[in-house]
Amino acid sequence: MATQLAEPEVRTSNAPEAVVVRFAGDSGDGMQLTGGQFTLSTALSGNDLATFPDFPAEIRAPQGTLFGVSAFQINFGSTEIDTAGDAPDVLVAMNPAALKTNVQALKPGGLIIADTGEFTKRNLEKAKYEVSPIDDGSLAKWNVLAFDISALTLESVKPFGLGNKEALRCKNMWTLGLALWMFDRDRAPLIEWLQNKFKKNPVLAEANIAALNAGHAYGETAEIGGQLHKTHLDPVPSPAGLYRTVTGAEAVALGLVVGTQLTGLKMFFGGYPITPASSILHYLAGMKEYGVTTFQAEDEIAAIASAIGASYAGHLGVTSSSGPGIALKGEAMGLAVMTELPLVIINSQRGGPSTGLPTKTEQSDLYQAVYGRNGDTPMPVIAARSPSDAFECAIEACRIATQYMTPVILLTDGYIANAAEPWKVPDVTAYKPFPVQFLQQPNGPDGTLLPYARDEKGARPWIKPGTPGLMHRIGGIEKNPGTGNLDYSPAAHQAMTDARHDKVNGVAKGIPAQEVTLGDTKGKLAVVGWGSSYGPILQAVRRARAKGLDVSHVHVRHIWPLPENLGDLLRGYEKIIVPEMNTGQFKTVLRDQFLVDARPLNKTSGQPFTIAEIEAAIEGALA
Repeated sequence: MATQLAEPEVRTSNAPEAVVVRFAGDSGDGMQLTGGQFTLSTALSGNDLATFPDFPAEIRAPQGTLFGVSAFQINFGSTEIDTAGDAPDVLVAMNPAALKTNVQALKPGGLIIADTGEFTKRNLEKAKYEVSPIDDGSLAKWNVLAFDISALTLESVKPFGLGNKEALRCKNMWTLGLALWMFDRDRAPLIEWLQNKFKKNPVLAEANIAALNAGHAYGETAEIGGQLHKTHLDPVPSPAGLYRTVTGAEAVALGLVVGTQLTGLKMFFGGYPITPASSILHYLAGMKEYGVTTFQAEDEIAAIASAIGASYAGHLGVTSSSGPGIALKGEAMGLAVMTELPLVIINSQRGGPSTGLPTKTEQSDLYQAVYGRNGDTPMPVIAARSPSDAFECAIEACRIATQYMTPVILLTDGYIANAAEPWKVPDVTAYKPFPVQFLQQPNGPDGTLLPYARDEKGARPWIKPGTPGLMHRIGGIEKNPGTGNLDYSPAAHQAMTDARHDKVNGVAKGIPAQEVTLGDTKGKLAVVGWGSSYGPILQAVRRARAKGLDVSHVHVRHIWPLPENLGDLLRGYEKIIVPEMNTGQFKTVLRDQFLVDARPLNKTSGQPFTIAEIEAAIEGALA
């Protein structure tokens, strides 16, 4: 849902500038749905926001267990928001397991809202509690508001004749209603959404609406005391325009559509379901009116092979996966490099090797993207820094792929793919087209065809199969540098290896110079980041500079080839630290390319960096 914003009227308020709320419950309690709809209402209220959905890998973990807890965190306010927040101000815990797995993250003095209806002996045992934490004093450093949300929900939907199990499914709407009251949110958009969602079952729609209204009314009428009160956060000052919330997966899909339109081509997407990349296929499947063909293949190899075939036929081939699937696509990626066909490959990174942490986030596929194929197989690599930035990066991937006739990897991760933030919908007519020109006639002397002749960018011509007079060989075997005929000779392999290498390195001439995100172009310390570490680094550097520390933030989008000025820029700092959710991969690339003493700040817990972690590293480096 989008909303048209005029310049907001900024009001003085005693409320905090930002609040962090975490909804947590069983994976069947609808916490992602609750968080998503609270996000919608927050965006419509004009607040800036960032979200962090955090759910288990199990399709349906045993109810009430610690490993079955699903959580959704949102940081929102009347100031610029770049992260989902370090520590929640409010924790809504729908059962004991949700409380146990999340309470230690809550700020001291924060508010716990707990459903006592779920604190049964059996559920306490599943959560490894000997006695209820609500009664034993272990929650003393927080404010606790504990009441029977389950019973209140059942009472609110009683008129609709639902069974007990069905009625309790409305509990998340009751909780959402209370949250809407707490933060002065309008219920009307949510009511409209429920009516549309349950259009074929009006009884369920009315029951959920009744639960939503009951939760809101509880906040209005219950005389609970100071720990529960209404808080209004003013809209954040934003340029006028059309805004909507967008996840990284949505932004990638939209960016691919726009990028393909700017080429003048149609898009073919070949994919195979894998967490957290599947959403891109889901979104693109609904965009057929924009010339998008989607194909769910039987495996990862078929997915990328079909996309390469589409590029050979004159479409822009696109494929998507996560680390394990990208590994399976490796051989075909080499084929795309050897044939020199445009291809966009999206890697939504997740935690660990093999199956690893399917629903958690990490940045550990950088080596794989830059180096991870057999032979010398150079490919440009781009990394998105946020959900909305993924839109621009997808367009850039389409541009590089078609202008340089090369496969391109776009790196996102589980956090970017699932997280949401406000996005000002751009005017697509303002984007400069980069139309593709197919070769229509022989390009060699005396009417000969040279399918691997090169232009000023090092790109070979793109020839649609079936073009009269332009029949040529294509494949993964080494070829003659001009004719494309099979050629195993040492001179041919050396020449073609150099040509492919020089072409990809030449991409650096067509990308913007690296800028400093925040701070100065020289100084004592630079924090260099890439990908989704952007928000925590930016906020940490901002806080450190406010304390008078000499630190700057440099965030790199083009991972390979690196911007031409990056080495000189980094040499202007006495120290460099590189926060990344791996064991130091980009740090190694920077050391290798520029011989700078970049120091790692690593995290591989499956969770994003907090601002405090990076702030502490800055202070340690400058101590």
